Amino acid sequence: MSTFQENLQKYAELAVKVGVNIQKGQTLVINTSIEAAEFVRLVVKEAYQIGAKNVVVNWGDDVVTRTKFELAPDEAFTEYPEWRAKETIALADEGAAFMSVVSSSPDLLKGIASERISNFQKASGTALSQFRKYVQSDKVSWTVIAVPSKAWANLVFPDAPEDSRVELLWDAIFKAIRVDQENPIQAWEEHDKTLHTKVDYLNGKAYKKLHYTAPGTDLTIELPEGHLWCGAGSINEKGFEFMANMPTEEVFTVPHKTGVNGTVSSTKPLSYGGNIINNFSVTFKDGRIVDVKAEEGEEILRQLVETDEGSHYLGEVALVPHRSPISQSNILYYNTLFDENASNHLAIGSAYAFCIEGGKKMSSEELAEKGLNESITHVDFMIGSDKMNIDGITADGTVEAVFRNGDWAF
Repeated sequence: MSTFQENLQKYAELAVKVGVNIQKGQTLVINTSIEAAEFVRLVVKEAYQIGAKNVVVNWGDDVVTRTKFELAPDEAFTEYPEWRAKETIALADEGAAFMSVVSSSPDLLKGIASERISNFQKASGTALSQFRKYVQSDKVSWTVIAVPSKAWANLVFPDAPEDSRVELLWDAIFKAIRVDQENPIQAWEEHDKTLHTKVDYLNGKAYKKLHYTAPGTDLTIELPEGHLWCGAGSINEKGFEFMANMPTEEVFTVPHKTGVNGTVSSTKPLSYGGNIINNFSVTFKDGRIVDVKAEEGEEILRQLVETDEGSHYLGEVALVPHRSPISQSNILYYNTLFDENASNHLAIGSAYAFCIEGGKKMSSEELAEKGLNESITHVDFMIGSDKMNIDGITADGTVEAVFRNGDWAF
């Protein structure tokens, strides 16, 4: 059985070799928290040993972030440093890979005025819109991974002895990321192949619509002509593979912007903008969100929808079986990276260009003509459960089972 330090080293190696798949002479940019310092140092060492030219680490700190939201003047949240946005774009243009190591408390900004959070999301989203297009067209290699923090672990394991919570979260992450297996890199290669069997089946079907039914959910989603289902590994513009999310258990595609109708209910809390949004429903008419309701965080949810015109529409449709390993762990992470891989989910906001035939090379106008949504935001929310059924409807009206009782029907 591997020691904690051995697992940490395997995790760092996995993040570098499979997550961003660093190439010799490439730059790696890491956005992270000081909570993850020990792990990030291992990642930096691993990247240089493989042959990275430079590793740039952008450190953040939850305490500093919270202090700013409490005490800074209002105008501080309506602007984003132009130099930082330019630096990000310049690094991407030079072929850098990007790694986000998330560990912040899911409710870090609880109690902060929602206007401040909304203004910050708009300012940063607008400034980084070009980089988001790079990400959503697979121009650059990128990955999102996670490291526990004390505040996050306290939320996930509130009933465990306080001194064991971080360790419990580490164990859960190691299992979810397959680091607990003897050869994690090989395990990920096999997992990638497994997900692609579902991708290939769905792409062969080319469904015109999906119809979701579950308690509180009756939703029809039209899929654009030429849509592509994707899952697990991606390929950047230079032909190198990378794994955008670790863990990942989903296969996903794009909805037609104006083809979503009905109501869908959440099945897990959503951590957004440092707040928890819980027990909510979203109603659509001709693609547009026309109503939202939430028992907790409704104002934050409404401001998310009002981010821009595109945030009134969906950009992603993702299928995850209820029997996924993360779902079966029965751990609620309050972190979308994990919770979305335990549940069918949808995303409010921008669509991934690579989920349509030829989309990686299309202009914004061409993508819009195909029915893909554009926005400065992209926020996943969880809707799956063991009570969800999904039907695929073909162009000739044939109805076929895709999900039954939360799991694949084929």
